[in-house]
Amino acid sequence: MIDADTRKPTARHSGKIVAALCVAAAIGGAVLYGMNARPGKEGTSGECATSRAVAERIAPLARGEVAGVSVAKNPRPLADMVFEGPDGARKNLSDFKGKAVLLNLWATWCIPCREEMPALDRLQARLGGTDFEVVAISIDTARLEKRRTFLADAGVKSLAFYADPSAEVFQVLKKAGKVVGLPTTILVDAKGCEIGIMPGPADWASADAAAMIAGLTGR
Repeated sequence: MIDADTRKPTARHSGKIVAALCVAAAIGGAVLYGMNARPGKEGTSGECATSRAVAERIAPLARGEVAGVSVAKNPRPLADMVFEGPDGARKNLSDFKGKAVLLNLWATWCIPCREEMPALDRLQARLGGTDFEVVAISIDTARLEKRRTFLADAGVKSLAFYADPSAEVFQVLKKAGKVVGLPTTILVDAKGCEIGIMPGPADWASADAAAMIAGLTGR
């Protein structure tokens, strides 16, 4: 297993290759992690017209540790998905409008998710605030007691606990062709428009990632 805090660049790339071959027996069957999820080709909607400038701003920042982010040419509103907040109460993605979001889907059985989680936690600690949040959602549907243990073992201290034990969030995004495996990360601007998507893990604590998030928020 790769140590997310000490792995070398070559190990990171090897980890992504291993993840691409990994099959997880969950969510109603085997889920193959793939690299072919891309934003749709539809024209930009009126609601997201000004989001095109955000996409254009971060497009050249998809490099280095976040080179795998596919930036939308024509941003569209992301579906208003429902999941559980830290207190177990209902939470909607639209509740985050007004701040940029890095939406990440993970599960305890996903080895690449385990490797990526400490970097997501460091990103939240460094850049999280009134204009940005990492929203990492567990889509585990069984053995739910393992979720918080998973986060504790990963050393997570800054991420809020979000979960969807029905895995409906995964299914919604899967039907839209935006996700085929875990982890998957979607960048959403303050208007709730999809700006970019990253299938697979990334070093979100890297300088490359910080530059991309700065472009997303306009800091």
